[in-house]
Amino acid sequence: MLDPRKLHLLRELARRGTIAAVAEAVTFTPSAVSQQLSALEREAGVPLLERTGRTVTLTPAGRLLVEHAQAVLEQLERASAALAAARGGPSGPLRIGAFPTAARVLLPPALAGLAAAHPGLEPMVSEIDPADVSAALRAGELDVALVHEYDFVPPVTDASIDTEPLFSEPMYLTDRASIAAARDDAWIVNKPGTLCHTMAIRACQAAGFEPRVRHHVDDFDTILAFAATGQGVALVPHLAAAAPPSGVTLTRLPLGRRTLAAFRKGYGEHPAIRAAVAAFHTASKDLPSAP
Repeated sequence: MLDPRKLHLLRELARRGTIAAVAEAVTFTPSAVSQQLSALEREAGVPLLERTGRTVTLTPAGRLLVEHAQAVLEQLERASAALAAARGGPSGPLRIGAFPTAARVLLPPALAGLAAAHPGLEPMVSEIDPADVSAALRAGELDVALVHEYDFVPPVTDASIDTEPLFSEPMYLTDRASIAAARDDAWIVNKPGTLCHTMAIRACQAAGFEPRVRHHVDDFDTILAFAATGQGVALVPHLAAAAPPSGVTLTRLPLGRRTLAAFRKGYGEHPAIRAAVAAFHTASKDLPSAP
């Protein structure tokens, strides 16, 4: 019988590429991960890994088993959700991931709604960039997360994650009528590696130029404060644009950002996940209007 916990490690190896990265993700030692994968090979009866020095790659049989592992782990998530529903209403810890603007604007009313409707739930929030959400969900560090997608940036969730759309919002440019008009300006963009940074760079590239980046700042309130003092132009989403500082003008662009709830495949019918997503939907109906 194949052990689902070992299948989870094999799936993580296929996604992360090294035993060291898997060990870091699941808080095991590399030696423990290696031992578990060796045990899985014995259970499977065929070589799953090809080791060359310190490099480990999956054999064809290993890749085949990863495909089946995803289906097995998804079914186990469904079973867990069904058992939780049979026990009654949602209760216990609920680990929620959110990007900063959603954490500041959407989560407070959503958490208040959850507390009123399901006092047995214990939400625990962690700020996280959407690019890191899939790994955190697969590792069990999060139960549900708020992620966003931008025009010019492909979705960041992988095949092990399901999403449910919540709302869309427009993007704004500070102090210029169009992105092309900001060709010669200094730019304020988010830190490299974030989706917001990728979106800003690609939006400028689509307008025919590489932006001259002066500042890397993640917090949109700080970005707007910098823009108000003439430090550069920036792209900001609706959630960050409701109350711009004096001296900043905002031009609505034909670009958008979409916010979604993300959770492991098969886990979407868990009572706590359904309660959280329902609270997100309710809170999104009362989002502040942007100028």
